[in-house]
Amino acid sequence: MFSLVVQMEVRPGLREQFLAGMAANAEASVRDEPGCLRFDVCSVQGDENRFVLYELYTDADAFTAHKASQHFTRWRQVAEQVLVPGGQVNTPGELLHTHTSEESA
Repeated sequence: MFSLVVQMEVRPGLREQFLAGMAANAEASVRDEPGCLRFDVCSVQGDENRFVLYELYTDADAFTAHKASQHFTRWRQVAEQVLVPGGQVNTPGELLHTHTSEESA
């Protein structure tokens, strides 16, 4: 599985605009893309303008499809307004192991 960790820094005063745009993107990704298995949006403790995303796709092709979606295009328009220039770092990878509380039930 293809994983992606994204670190983002939002311009001061634009947190709510970021959260609205990102929530719409994350929701549509999981709902409308069969290859998108997970899309988590996390805040960074102690810095209200920093966020970390964790995305999981069936494979790299599913991530490529994600980037071609209409909701991703809409998100990128929001991102241009709310993100600090150079304030996004993408780290692609591969899921090797996963452990959840549901597995122990």
